[in-house]
Amino acid sequence: MRARHPHPSAFMFLITPFGAISGYLTVSIAYLLAKNHVTVEQVAGLVALSFIPHTWKFLWAPIVDTTLRRRVWYLIGAVATALGIALTSMLPLSARALPLLSVVVVVSNFGVTLLGMATESLMAYGVPESEKGRAGGWFQAGNLGGAGLGGGAGLWLAQHLKAAWMSGAALGAVCLLCALALPLVQEPAVVHRESTLGRSLRAVVLDIVRVARSRLGFLALALCFLPIGSGAAAGLWSAVADDWGASANTVALVTGAIAGLVSAAGCIVGGWICDRMDRKIAYLLYGIAQAACAAGMALAPHNQFDYILFTTIYAFITGLTYAGFTAFVLEAMGLGAAATKFSLYASLSNFPIMYMTTVDGSAHTRWGPSGMLYAEAVIGMVGLVAFLIVTEVVRRTGSHVFTASPSLAVADPPASPD
Repeated sequence: MRARHPHPSAFMFLITPFGAISGYLTVSIAYLLAKNHVTVEQVAGLVALSFIPHTWKFLWAPIVDTTLRRRVWYLIGAVATALGIALTSMLPLSARALPLLSVVVVVSNFGVTLLGMATESLMAYGVPESEKGRAGGWFQAGNLGGAGLGGGAGLWLAQHLKAAWMSGAALGAVCLLCALALPLVQEPAVVHRESTLGRSLRAVVLDIVRVARSRLGFLALALCFLPIGSGAAAGLWSAVADDWGASANTVALVTGAIAGLVSAAGCIVGGWICDRMDRKIAYLLYGIAQAACAAGMALAPHNQFDYILFTTIYAFITGLTYAGFTAFVLEAMGLGAAATKFSLYASLSNFPIMYMTTVDGSAHTRWGPSGMLYAEAVIGMVGLVAFLIVTEVVRRTGSHVFTASPSLAVADPPASPD
């Protein structure tokens, strides 16, 4: 019998809590803390703590690959996420409560990494090769849309409901409801789990080595460190708004709700395109488009209309790049220890975002707003050339270098019938 595959949109619902918990902290809680006279530095420190589990999640991803069923791990992560959001809203949002709030934030973000790993593994196994682009697009649409839900809806609820805890409870309930999409996806059979945990972990490591030594896996790894389509300028739109004469309300609307919707649409379109051409080339084209947008914004008049126009275009292209990267990684990593491999690639992909944000900020200080955008465009193109060089080197190198030996191979298991 032919295996049934879920519609890629199922993964949009499953990953929504992953974005929601981030949006709730960075928008809703951050805003309320600032209103309660907590300093920007203290708020930034709390937000930075939330990234710790996401930076190191590949260390515990093998546990998801080698122990319980993916659906069970998803439910554990969903409950931890919902409780974390609810507890955050129940605590007093003051400087004195920051130590306890920090503990809740770190633990709940650890929980949501389990949810993310389970979803990534289910997606890797449950989507046919021909639809991995669409799946990556819907997946990232759920991630970005969830951030908009957690931030926008969370803040609105916090301001309009009688008690502060109600907003967290409502958002937590929505996160739990996302688990209703679980029956739409199949629990995959797993062949890399061995008789003992130690042997299973060894199988995971060998699987990672196999992918890293493959051509696509190596290219995906190189792509994680290159500044192609990083979307780093989006993190500075608020800071440079005065250079374009954009009002506070404009910034809040355009870089918040509108950017979330537009980037989610970009994810869906980008994933659809990736299934109709070489995914590696699609990602490079998205990177070129983003560099062109940055250069166009630098050349255009610096007024509020062009600020709205170009930041919106930039948000759409960022959605394209997110979908393109996810589709390429899904193709490159195959099955096996899917949660560990995807987590590793996702963790490493944060590097260009981090260093390009720093570069953009320094360029603005030295050369002004146009210089910042030109610098991002030029460095992005340098990264593209570097990737083309790496691709050519890999192509010219014999398969004995980049293809793992048979002893390292891990079979890709079929989906289970349940």
